[in-house]
Amino acid sequence: MAQFVHEVMTPAVASLGPDASLVEAAQLMRAQDIGDVLVALDGVLLGVVTDRDIALRAVAEGLDPLTVECQAVCTPDPVCVAPEEEVGTAARLMRDHAVRRLPVVSGRGVVGVVSLGDLAQDQEPGSALAEISRAAPDS
Repeated sequence: MAQFVHEVMTPAVASLGPDASLVEAAQLMRAQDIGDVLVALDGVLLGVVTDRDIALRAVAEGLDPLTVECQAVCTPDPVCVAPEEEVGTAARLMRDHAVRRLPVVSGRGVVGVVSLGDLAQDQEPGSALAEISRAAPDS
């Protein structure tokens, strides 16, 4: 079992500028089979927009995802974790803040994302969540 976040995180991160449309965010999520996109400007993390944010904060409110910008519906100043933090710290942050993903930040730059699925695969490889996280995406 991993001890540190950098051992379980996904190092490649998908990000868009704050002025990108929600359609652009959704297309990036589909292309990379992910459920969130980081919102950043000049390498500085501003927020996180999830598929749920798009559905509930925009589409369900009748907003046009072609014209609404990511910054309008993202969660600003998200809870983050450092790559050298212990995996237990990441799990505790997720539990305390009721989030499924944490940006991994070193200095001011994002170096990855750690998800609940990443933790499950490492800590409880036989769990249902770990199995689902390992499964190939549906087409």
